[in-house]
Amino acid sequence: MKTYYLHTEHMDVGYGGVPLIQNIEIGVSRGEILTLIGPNGSGKSTILKSMIRQLRLLAGVVVLDGRPMAGLREGDIAKKMAIVMTERLRAELMTGFDVVATGRYPYTGRLGILSDRDRVKVREAIALVHGESFSDRPFAQLSDGQRQRLLLARAVCQEPEVIVLDEPTSFLDVKHKLELLEILKKLVREKDVAVVMSLHELDLAQKISDRVVCVAQNRVDRCGAPEEIFTDEYIESLYGMEKGSYNALFGSLEMARAPGAPRVFVIAGGGSGIPVFRLLQRRGIPFAAGILAENDVDFFVARSLAARVVSVPAFRGIDEKALAQARALMESCRGTYCCLDAFGPENEKNRLLAEEAEARGKRMKKAELDRLGREEL
Repeated sequence: MKTYYLHTEHMDVGYGGVPLIQNIEIGVSRGEILTLIGPNGSGKSTILKSMIRQLRLLAGVVVLDGRPMAGLREGDIAKKMAIVMTERLRAELMTGFDVVATGRYPYTGRLGILSDRDRVKVREAIALVHGESFSDRPFAQLSDGQRQRLLLARAVCQEPEVIVLDEPTSFLDVKHKLELLEILKKLVREKDVAVVMSLHELDLAQKISDRVVCVAQNRVDRCGAPEEIFTDEYIESLYGMEKGSYNALFGSLEMARAPGAPRVFVIAGGGSGIPVFRLLQRRGIPFAAGILAENDVDFFVARSLAARVVSVPAFRGIDEKALAQARALMESCRGTYCCLDAFGPENEKNRLLAEEAEARGKRMKKAELDRLGREEL
C-alpha cells in the first residue's frame, strides 16, 4: 500500500454545515506533485482550504506525516507544511524581505528575531525565485507577479516537507509561470518535498504533475497519472466543452472550427499547416486540409479546425482514393494554398495537387492568404 505524507480519509467539505463534496480520499507522497484541476466553482479551493484547516471539516480527517492534523499544534504543522494561497496578503509597512522572513517564524520563537542562519535561509529563498531586485521594496507596491514569487519564497524558507498552493501561476507571465513550476520540480526532486496544488492551465498541469485529481459537479470525478487523465474526450467532458476542443497531444485548446463548406483547400504536412489553419479559423473561413498522414502533426490540429480533412494511415503513402478525394475538394474550393516547399517520395501526390492548382489559376500566394477575409470568399 502506498504511503502518503499528506492524505484525507472520508473527508466531507462545504460551507455552513452544508456538504459540497463528500467522501474525499486523496493523498500525496514526498517527492511527488499532485494537481487538482476542474471547472471554476467545482470545489478545488474548498478542498485545499479544508486540508490546511482554513475551513472546518464536515466529516473525516486529514493526516499529516502519519498523525491527524486536528491533534497537531499550529507550530508543529508550520514546520512540516507551507501554504501559498490566492488571498491578498495585507502587508503594510513590510518589505518583500520582511514578508519572506515570516516563513522563518516557526523557528524563531515568540519574539520572531531572525538569527544569522534565518537570514541566510531568507536570502537563499529569495534568490531561488529571482526576487533579489525587488525584495527590498515595500511589498504593497510590488506587482501581483512579484508578490506571488515572494510568497513562494516565504514557503520555501519555511523548509517544509509539503507545500500546498492554490492557483500559484494566476498572476504570472509565461516566463515566470515556467520558472515557478521549475522551482517546484527542483524542490520535489532535490529536497523530496510533496506538492499539492490547483491549476487552471491544463498544459502546465499535464506536464508537471505526477498525479492529477479531477474535481467536477461536486465530486472527485477521477484521479490518476497525466497520461490517464489528459485525453481529448475526458477533458472535454470534465469541463463540459460545447465549443472548441482539447488536444491531448499538445496539451492545448483549439477554438471551434468555422461553420460552412470549405472555401480554401490547404496542402500541408510536417507542421507547416498549423499557422495557416489557425489564421483561417480566426478569419472565420471554413477550409479543407490534406493530404495528411494520420501521424502527421498537422493532422491533429486539422481534425479540430478544418471542415474536411483528407487523410491516409501512417506509413502507407498517398493512394489514388485519397488523391481523388483531395482533387474533388480542391475543385469545390475557391482557392488552394500550399504550405510545403519540398515534397518527398511519400508526398508526391501533394506536389501534383499543388501543380494542378497552379495550372488552373487557383493557387493562392501568401499575400492573398494574408488579405483573405470572409467577405472576399
